[in-house]
Amino acid sequence: MGIMKETQVEKLREHEASRDFVCVVRDAFRVFARQSSIILGSAWAFTAAIFIIVIWALTGPTFHFSDTWQLIINTGTTIVTFLMVFLIQNTQNRDAKAFQLKLDEIIRALKGARNELVDLENLSDEDLKDLEKQFTRIRQKAVHDGKRLRDVTSTSPVEESG
Repeated sequence: MGIMKETQVEKLREHEASRDFVCVVRDAFRVFARQSSIILGSAWAFTAAIFIIVIWALTGPTFHFSDTWQLIINTGTTIVTFLMVFLIQNTQNRDAKAFQLKLDEIIRALKGARNELVDLENLSDEDLKDLEKQFTRIRQKAVHDGKRLRDVTSTSPVEESG
């Protein structure tokens, strides 16, 4: 059993060594973005940001609210915002992809579901609009049929027996 485990570890090392630079960077960024989103999306990070702003505001009179004093907060917030855009976008892209895959699996697993709806995100805008029109018609028909059904069954069994 120890030999099999060693063989698996060796295969894993060979696989890691054979991966190209872009793949390694992509994986490293994915891990970094995930951990950063967990940390920076916390209440503690928000509290730290508020603390920094309060400290900056309190130092205003000391620096006579100079242009340099204002430039510090403007530059800092611009840099943080610029970097956060990439982290947020990466996290949202991964979440959206995972969500799409889960929906695709549900569609695939349900009998009677239209399997052509799997990979819907790859359709053109025009095809998506056509599908939206189809679903609008289906929804309107269901509402119409539901109203008719409710009219027929408007008396509840409790009312009839009372």
